[in-house]
Amino acid sequence: MTADRIFFVTAVTAQRKPLFRYEPNAQLLLNTLLDYRAQQKYLLHEFVIMPDHLHLLITPAHNLSLERAIQFVKGEFSYRLKSKFTVWQESLTNHRIHDEEDWERHREYIRMNPVPAGLMGRPEEYPYSSAAFPGLDAVPPG
Repeated sequence: MTADRIFFVTAVTAQRKPLFRYEPNAQLLLNTLLDYRAQQKYLLHEFVIMPDHLHLLITPAHNLSLERAIQFVKGEFSYRLKSKFTVWQESLTNHRIHDEEDWERHREYIRMNPVPAGLMGRPEEYPYSSAAFPGLDAVPPG
């Protein structure tokens, strides 16, 4: 995996329903993210699970497209949730990280996201964020 495949991704719940305001759902999504990371489907650099959306800094495995990597997460979470309703918006937004400055700007955005939303006073207090979750993947070389 190389640094030229790092993406900032946003996935939003269907109709922006605040599914992740409910702690078991947020934990289920976190577990899903970590399970696919353990299966080496991607490197997970940063994340935040907000009430109705998810932000990631992610490097897909060399044999996977970004869309496929995110499809694993969204599909598995939906399956585990056992919802009879649509869970996610079909589309996602993504931005390829261009350089160190771009990386740092998106990293900071992810870490700070819960603070202006009023979810926590400091980023490291929010349990569904990489700011409170040490030991994620470093930036690959390149």
